[in-house]
Amino acid sequence: MCIRDRFLAKTSIKDELGEERLKTFINFCLKYLADIDIPIKRGTFIEYRNGMLNISPIGRNCSQEERDAFEKYDHEHKIRAKFVETLKQQFKDYNLKFSIGGQISFDVFPIGWDKTFCLRYLEGYNEIHFFGDKTFEGGNDYEIFVHEKTVGHSVTGPQDTIKQLKELFNI
Repeated sequence: MCIRDRFLAKTSIKDELGEERLKTFINFCLKYLADIDIPIKRGTFIEYRNGMLNISPIGRNCSQEERDAFEKYDHEHKIRAKFVETLKQQFKDYNLKFSIGGQISFDVFPIGWDKTFCLRYLEGYNEIHFFGDKTFEGGNDYEIFVHEKTVGHSVTGPQDTIKQLKELFNI
């Protein structure tokens, strides 16, 4: 996390898990992804980000049209939810959190490294408002949405966020 060109903290899922455990996890995911039978697959199925992994059954290189189609397909067939359940069972001793978000992927990160992680750096505020669209349990906004330090707001998209901000702050 960086504020005014100054790092407040830097975390790494590799350092937290260790290279061997990370490699075991990624290899399992790649094998699982190879066996998923979905209408199309593109590229970049696992994206390594310092503090987490982002896993996409269709692949992050899909077009917007393909993304929309996968979202509908996943809603019906629960591809991501089934994958997450398998990972929870297979890697229960890894202390990982799985968060389905967006249209095509889910995030994997150590427990405690969800969106609430930033709250430890936001001291001295009377109110912290959070706006998110995946505020249901299991969604990638849930933990910060229900956190005691925040006032959570569920939104359906950018226009709804603007509408709620205008109503909330009389602007």
